[in-house]
Amino acid sequence: MANTNFPTEITLHKQSKSLELTYGDKHYTLSAEYLRVYSPSAEVRGHGVGQEVLQTNKEQVGINQLEPSGNYALKIYFDDGHDSGLFTWDYLYDLAMQQEVHWQDYLNRLEKAGHQRHVD
Repeated sequence: MANTNFPTEITLHKQSKSLELTYGDKHYTLSAEYLRVYSPSAEVRGHGVGQEVLQTNKEQVGINQLEPSGNYALKIYFDDGHDSGLFTWDYLYDLAMQQEVHWQDYLNRLEKAGHQRHVD
């Protein structure tokens, strides 16, 4: 059975610090910051509900490299040294499809914690 959430194309844009995912004729651009703050690693997600760690000051983070992990996930090496956590194809698809919802949730959590994004 084929994974319907598998991107047909993945393009790393180092200059704009983003990852472009293509699903058929639809293209989604996910910023490195967005991917970094939603990393599926234990460092970000914690080891259970309520243990999530809010990621701050990731506005300038970039991606050094991508590495497929089997047929089910992508490992992303961020330039701040973070490289744990595997982005499954389903998780990446969700991040692409629900980008506005997830991003707004992140901005709300930042605001609630008293943090501001620093963008030039």
